[in-house]
Amino acid sequence: MDVTKWRKARQSSDQGDACVEVARFPEAVAVRDSKGPKLMLTPHTFHTILNNLKQ
Repeated sequence: MDVTKWRKARQSSDQGDACVEVARFPEAVAVRDSKGPKLMLTPHTFHTILNNLKQ
């Protein structure tokens, strides 16, 4: 049983067809499309990506 708590991105679609989710782990941040596999990133890499997207 997966007990990971996924959080849906604010900009995701309400229809469920374009949903990006994020989950925090002690030493990683996971990102996934709700229908696909997850990408595991270090917290530093995740925050670097977010900062670059905001520019």
